Amino acid sequence: MVLVGASYRQTIRAYPSGAGSYIVASDNLGEIPGLAAAAGLITDYILTVSVSVSAGVAAVTSALPALRPETVILGAGVIAVLLAGNLRGVRQAGNLFALPTYLFLLAMTILIVGGLAEVGGRGFTAAPAPHVTAIEILAPFLVLRAFASGATAMTGIEAVSNAVPVFRRVQWRNARTSLTFIGAGSSAAARSTGFIQGATALELVFAADTAFNDFPRVLFFMARHDHAPRRFLRMGDRLVFSNGIILLAAVSMLILVAFRGRTDSLIPLYAVGVFLAFTLSQAGMVRHWWRHRDAHWRRSMIVNALGALASGAVLLTAAVTKFVNGAWVVVVAIPLMTVILLRVKAHYASVEQETSVANIHAMADANLVPSRTGPAAGSPSRGRLVGGPVALQRSDVRDLLVVPVARIDVPSLRALSYAVSLGQPTLALHVSPEQVEADRFQDAWERWGAHVPLEVVVSPYRAVIGPIVNYVEALHAQRPDLILTVVVPEIKVRRFWHSTLHDHLGDRLRRALEHHSGIIVTEVPFHLTQ
Repeated sequence: MVLVGASYRQTIRAYPSGAGSYIVASDNLGEIPGLAAAAGLITDYILTVSVSVSAGVAAVTSALPALRPETVILGAGVIAVLLAGNLRGVRQAGNLFALPTYLFLLAMTILIVGGLAEVGGRGFTAAPAPHVTAIEILAPFLVLRAFASGATAMTGIEAVSNAVPVFRRVQWRNARTSLTFIGAGSSAAARSTGFIQGATALELVFAADTAFNDFPRVLFFMARHDHAPRRFLRMGDRLVFSNGIILLAAVSMLILVAFRGRTDSLIPLYAVGVFLAFTLSQAGMVRHWWRHRDAHWRRSMIVNALGALASGAVLLTAAVTKFVNGAWVVVVAIPLMTVILLRVKAHYASVEQETSVANIHAMADANLVPSRTGPAAGSPSRGRLVGGPVALQRSDVRDLLVVPVARIDVPSLRALSYAVSLGQPTLALHVSPEQVEADRFQDAWERWGAHVPLEVVVSPYRAVIGPIVNYVEALHAQRPDLILTVVVPEIKVRRFWHSTLHDHLGDRLRRALEHHSGIIVTEVPFHLTQ
C-alpha cells in the first residue's frame, strides 16, 4: 500500500493535469503496453462494481438469511440504482451517495472507540490468541498468495491519478494528499454490531461508485486516441459520460448474473487487471524519469522502480495462484481486448484515409465539389446565431438547407454538394468543443468551403446533438413558415460490427426533431469500400 501510494504520488507530480496507467504507459512504453494497461483497468473497474455489489449484498443476506435466494435480483437492483444516480450528474450522484459514506465513518468511529474502551477496561492487556491448527506449511508461496489477495484493497489509487482535474485547487496537491491518506490508512477489527454491519454493507455497495466515475474517463482518453468508439467522447445532458456509464452498468450486471452474485467466485478475477495496470504505469514512470531527469529524478525513479517490482510480484502471484480459480478469464481477456482496441484504431485509420480531402481531385472530376457560385454563395460567419443567417431575413426564401459538418472530409463535402445542387440557400453548421478548435476549423473552411456560409457553435462539453437541435429549433422559431432540411453526411460501413464505431448522426437527429413539422432530416450516404 505504501509503495504503490508513494509511486502514484510521483505520477501526479509528473502529470499534474491527470494521467492514469493508460496515459503513462502509452507515453513512455508505447502503444501496446498502454493498451494492455487500459484493458487491465477496464476489467478492474467492471469487476469493482460486480465485487463491491456482491459483497454488499452478501453482508445484507448474512444478517437476513431469508433474502439469500434473491441475491442476484438484489445485486442487479443495486447496480440499477447506481446507474440511475450517476446518470443524474456528478454533483447529484455525490450528494446521493454521500450519506452511506458518512454512516460508514460514524460506524467505524463507534467500532474503534468501543474497542478502545473495551481493552481499556481490562488495562490494555492482550487477549489470549485463539488456538490455530496448522493445515499448510508457512511457505513463501502461501505468503505471496495471501499478499496477492490482500493487495486488492489498493484499486482506488488509480482513480485518484486519473481524476486529478476534478479536485479542488491546487488539484495536484490535493490529489497527492488523498493518496497519502489512502496509502497510510489502517483498519481496526473488533466485535461488530448490527449498525456497523449495515453501514459496512452500504459502503461496500456504494464503493462501486468510484468505477462509475473513472471507467468512462478511461474510455474518453482511449477514444481521444481512436482506440475506443468515438461515442465515448461525448457527454450527456447532465454533463457526464453517459455512454461509458451505461456500458459499465450493463457489463457489470451481466457478470454478476453469470457468477450468481458469489463474491468468492469473482475475487480471483479481481487482482490481475489492476496490478497489470499498476506494473506498466510504474515501469513507464521509471522510463519517464530516466528520459527527463528533472529535479529529484533519481529518488523518484527509485520509488517508481520499487512500486513496479512490488506490483509485478503481486501480478505474477495472482495470475499463478488464482489461475485455475478463475483468473484465467482475465489472463485471456486482456490480450484479446488489446487486439480489439488495435483493430478499432485500424478501422478509424482506414476510414480517415478513405474520406480524406486528399481525394478532392477525384471528387472534382466526379462533380462532387460544390461550385463557388449560386444561391448559397456568401461570406462565412463566426458563430452568429442571434438574427440567424441572412437567408432568414429574405421574405422570398421558403426553403433552407442546413448541413452539419464535423470535419472537412469527402462525406461532408459530398453532402454540401448535394445540398447546393438543389438550388436553395444552404449553410454549414459546425459544433466545436472549444474556441481554439473552432478558430482552427474556420481557417480550414476558408480554404475548402468558404463559398458556403458557415455557422460555428461552441459546445464545451463535446455534446453534438443538443447544439444542432437547439440551433435548428431556433431557426424554425424565427421563421415557422420556412421548410428546414437538415442534410446529414452519413458513413455506411461494410461490416456490421463497424457500425458500433460510428455516431449515426442522421438517426439521432431524426429522433430528436421528428415532432417538428416543417423540419426534414435527410442523409447523404458515403459507402466505405473496406
